Amino acid sequence: MLKIAVFGAGAWGTALAIQAARAGHDVLLWARDAAAIDAMRATRRNAAYLPDSELPAALHLSARREDAIAHAAQGLAIIATPMSGLRETLGALSPAHRALWLCKGFEAGSGRLGHEIARELSPAMRVGVLSGPSFAQEVAAGRPTALVAASEDAQLAQDAVQAFHGERLRVYTSADPVGVEVGGAVKNVMAIAVGVCDGLSASAPDAPGLNARAALITRGLAEMLRLGQALGARSETFMGLSGLGDLVLTATGDLSRNRRVGLLLAQGLSVPQILAQLGHVAEGVYSAPTVLARAQSAGVEMPVTAAVVDLLAGRISAAEAVDCLMGRQARAE
Repeated sequence: MLKIAVFGAGAWGTALAIQAARAGHDVLLWARDAAAIDAMRATRRNAAYLPDSELPAALHLSARREDAIAHAAQGLAIIATPMSGLRETLGALSPAHRALWLCKGFEAGSGRLGHEIARELSPAMRVGVLSGPSFAQEVAAGRPTALVAASEDAQLAQDAVQAFHGERLRVYTSADPVGVEVGGAVKNVMAIAVGVCDGLSASAPDAPGLNARAALITRGLAEMLRLGQALGARSETFMGLSGLGDLVLTATGDLSRNRRVGLLLAQGLSVPQILAQLGHVAEGVYSAPTVLARAQSAGVEMPVTAAVVDLLAGRISAAEAVDCLMGRQARAE
C-alpha cells in the first residue's frame, strides 16, 4: 500500500484519487477551497467536476496543504493543478519528495516544460509526468484507459504503475519525459484546430470535411514530432500513448474541452465567451502562444500552431485559419 497525496481536486485529480483509493492505497485529495472540500466530505461527490462518481469512503479529503505535503512525504505527490500551479506546488515540496504531475503544457512566461521547472526549483527531487489519452469521467467510471508514466527515475515510474495500474487502467512506463510532456502540450493546441475544422464542416456543404480533419491531425503530429526532437525527445515517443494516442482522443473526442473551444470558435464566439461557457480550464487556449514561442526559439516551423494563435488573438477568422492551412504551397511530406 502506498501513501499518495493528490494536489488539486479538479476532474483529473479526483478521478485518479478515486482510482488509487479503489486499489487500496492510502490516498489524500487536497483542494485549496475549504468549502468545496466540506461539500465533498458531506456528499462523497465532487459536484463541480465529477458529479456522477462516488468518492470511496477510504479517500481522505483536506483543504490544508500541509496535510497533503506530510502525507506525500511517505509516498507519492501527484500534482493535478493546471500548468499555472505547477511551480507553486513543486516549490512547496522538499527535495526528498517524489512527485508526478498531470498538467500538460508549457509554463506561460518562462516557456518551460514541467521537468525544466522541477530542475530549476529542486534538481535533486525525483520527478516525472503521468500522461496519455484519457478523459477523467471515463477513468472515474472505470472505463478501460491506458496511461504512460515517464521519468528518468525508473523506480518512480514503476511506483506510478503500482499506484494506478489495474484491470481497467493500464499504466506503461517511459524514460522519455521530454517527449511525453511535448506531446501533452501540443495536442491541446491541435485539438482546437481540429475543432474549428469540424465546426465549420457542420455549417455549410462546401466547408472543410473529414478529409481536412485527417490532414490537420496528421500535420499536427508532424509539428509535435519536430518540436519534440528539437527539445531532445525520442521520435518513437510520439507514436505512442502520449503522442498519437492523446492527439487523436483530444482532437476527436466529444469530452475534450480544447476541441470544444475550436467548435465554438467556428460558431463565431469570442475567447472570453467560450471560456465563460466552458467553466473549466482549456489548457490549449493558454499554452498555444507559449508553444509557438518555444518553437520559434528552437527554429521549428509550426504553421498549425501559428494559425491557432492568430485565431485566438482575433487576427484571423476561423474560416481564414483553415483556408490558410489547407492552401499552403505543395512540398515534400
